Amino acid sequence: MKLPNVLKVLDKDKAEALAEEAMKDSSLLLEIFNGISSSNPKLKFKSAKTLSIISKKNPQKLYSKIDFFIDLLDSENNIIKWNAIDVIANLTSVDIDRRFEGIFDKFYGLLQQGSLITAGHVVSNSGKIVNAKPSLESKVTTELLKVEKVRLPTEECRNILVGHTILSFDQYFDKIQNKDEVTSFVKRQLNNSRNATKIKAEKFLKKHTNSKHYW
Repeated sequence: MKLPNVLKVLDKDKAEALAEEAMKDSSLLLEIFNGISSSNPKLKFKSAKTLSIISKKNPQKLYSKIDFFIDLLDSENNIIKWNAIDVIANLTSVDIDRRFEGIFDKFYGLLQQGSLITAGHVVSNSGKIVNAKPSLESKVTTELLKVEKVRLPTEECRNILVGHTILSFDQYFDKIQNKDEVTSFVKRQLNNSRNATKIKAEKFLKKHTNSKHYW
């Protein structure tokens, strides 16, 4: 499929179909990679979306290009950065060269950029990362426990991020070594001013602790 045809598919908003084709056609996959650098916003963003879909369905297909996505973590375009976060997290399941370990500080340093959406992508992918790399559980948990103090535009943004964090802990709670510390974090959210986050805390505690009384 030549580039004009790629654009045609993207215009129809069929990234899923494009991903399926690209997994079978290396020349098309190359065009999609090139699309990330396009000046055409639709091509740029749909190319990123397509690569994200491929990374989820067939991470091995993109693993040899992991450095490409690592470089995109520094992109000034937030949408490209967010997709790169998602792709890298998906690639941890096939990361035989332990490339993620080498960029751990860079990846979790994104929590400190002051953006709720950027931090949300990091947090929301953390359960996936730990389940792929259980040896990183302690380090990941340590980073997630810092979200109560992370710099964000508003307190409400922080409350939203805390809610994402609770959901991530839920995804890998069986692998957490220091469950008491995590449970204490979640219990503090029973007084969270955001009702949705408070509800997440209640559900988490009912699921993961023996006690039926938390407040």
